Amino acid sequence: MSFTDDHNPTDSASQFTHVVNNTNAGIWEFNINTNEVKWYDGFYRVLGYEPGEIESSYNYFFEHLLYHGDKATYTKSITERNQSNISTVQIRLLTKHGYQWFESSSQRSADPSIPKVYGFIVNINAYKIAEYQAAQKDLWLNEAGKLAKVALWEIEAHSMNLILSKEGYDIFEISNTVSLTVDEAISFFEPKYRTQVRSAIENTLRSCHAFDLELPFRTAKNRVIWVRFKALPIIDNLGRCISIRGILQDINESKKRELTTQSSLTLSHDQNKRLQNFAYMVSHNLRSHTGNLDFMVNLYTETDSAEERLEVFEHIKAISSSLNTTVKHLEEIVQIQAEINDDKTVIQFETTFKQVMSALQSNITDVDARVEFDFSESPEINYIPAYLESIFQNLLTNSIKYRQQNHAPLIKCYTFQMNGHIYMIFEDNGVGIDLERHGDKVFGMYKTFHKNADAKGIGLFITRSQVESLGGTIKIESTVNVGTKFTLKLT
Repeated sequence: MSFTDDHNPTDSASQFTHVVNNTNAGIWEFNINTNEVKWYDGFYRVLGYEPGEIESSYNYFFEHLLYHGDKATYTKSITERNQSNISTVQIRLLTKHGYQWFESSSQRSADPSIPKVYGFIVNINAYKIAEYQAAQKDLWLNEAGKLAKVALWEIEAHSMNLILSKEGYDIFEISNTVSLTVDEAISFFEPKYRTQVRSAIENTLRSCHAFDLELPFRTAKNRVIWVRFKALPIIDNLGRCISIRGILQDINESKKRELTTQSSLTLSHDQNKRLQNFAYMVSHNLRSHTGNLDFMVNLYTETDSAEERLEVFEHIKAISSSLNTTVKHLEEIVQIQAEINDDKTVIQFETTFKQVMSALQSNITDVDARVEFDFSESPEINYIPAYLESIFQNLLTNSIKYRQQNHAPLIKCYTFQMNGHIYMIFEDNGVGIDLERHGDKVFGMYKTFHKNADAKGIGLFITRSQVESLGGTIKIESTVNVGTKFTLKLT
């Protein structure tokens, strides 16, 4: 419903209506209980319509005129119970010429018994556009002024044309006469990150989300550097992204310092953790042996019978032998830490593996084991030779020792490369391990899970220590009576 001037212009109320209808503001009235609305003529005109040209109703306003992203904000502004002051919000309304920005001010009736809200809207579209353009200029100027090696870029949503500043060509290390497409620009990022970059751009175009990434980047001169890739969406008055604008910054030096610092902290943490574990093992293992030995010595001195002394002495010899074995194991662990600083050399996997197989040939033959290997995908590695030999020996020995009795062992070993890392797979068809029960103990010292008399529980502990000391990882997959698979990331 529109207010119209049906009375004598000299009438004060009619004169007021006449003035209001011709002001450059959209004045309205809303009944909260009935949802009935009243619009002055000026309300239609600020939207570009003539009075009566569009339906005057709450439903039409909310469903057809009000931008969907502003509905919650606007509803809150007119339904607040304690709205004693004027509430002002900025919203987008569908005018005859598309969505434009308006400032909506409203206030509840001073009389609590009257469930009405009064308000008006003013077109601020030109101001909002100028404000946004100023903010974008500030972004360009501030980023360019503060940062060194910063390039400005923009992608137009409709044409997907890429605009790149001169500094951008310097980072790409190509001539500024070259015209790059978006896909060509993305191809300069390292392969594993290209999908991430493409998704970030597509998400900004679709959902108007900004992004800020730090990724490795390969220049035209084949230099791998770290870059910061940051962008903001440029949005039209319909709320759609019409372009993406951002920066590309060379952060290689600062990123390398950051990674070096992080690596040093991680190494220090790992070394401290290994030292604590070693101190615990020494304390626990030696205390157990010395306690038993002390008990047996006291028992020996208190025993008068020669026969009983001989029996006690045999126990003392057994404890002494066990103590000697424990000390040797601890020496092996100390040796691992000492050998970390040994020189690495380029080693052929197949050569080392055959040497270990040769040393264990009698064991392999006795159980009729079949050993298959393939190192063609990654034939060599820069590693400590003693470590690789020990890893092969421990894993081969385990596969033979924990074989199934009803069929011959099948042992497979192969290597491959992925994302710049060298991996080794070692698997067998042995008795397997129940990982649900023992998964957290597999690589523990003196942890055994089968009834083999010769099981010591030291081999896998040493293997993990060797792999991790050089920055690698080892993981296990195992099923009881099916077999076990070890995945080692060696570099």
